[in-house]
Amino acid sequence: MNVATKLEDGELEDLLDELSSAEDFLNFFEIPFEPSVVQVNRLHIMQRFHDYLSDNADSVARCEGNDKALAVVYQTLLARAYQDFVDSDALTEKVFKVFKMQGPQTTFVSVDSLLQE
Repeated sequence: MNVATKLEDGELEDLLDELSSAEDFLNFFEIPFEPSVVQVNRLHIMQRFHDYLSDNADSVARCEGNDKALAVVYQTLLARAYQDFVDSDALTEKVFKVFKMQGPQTTFVSVDSLLQE
């Protein structure tokens, strides 16, 4: 939780704007991570983090104007998102829509529709 103690109100958003990778976010929030886990799951971790932020919008909103409290919420949710993929895998976690689909998806395209201009 050290990152929160280093922040001044009003600077968190600017600092976050500078981050571009899952590793950057994990390092910024001082979350220890295994590079091999992040390498395979970086998009899943960041999507899960986004989902957790959406699911906890009330907690995030209560921290408006208090960057230290907001950083603690972000740090907690990112650590949780990362841990999901330490304990499991992308196929099991089904973060993206493509993993949630039930069975093969079929679409019918008639020959007539292909010939129309």
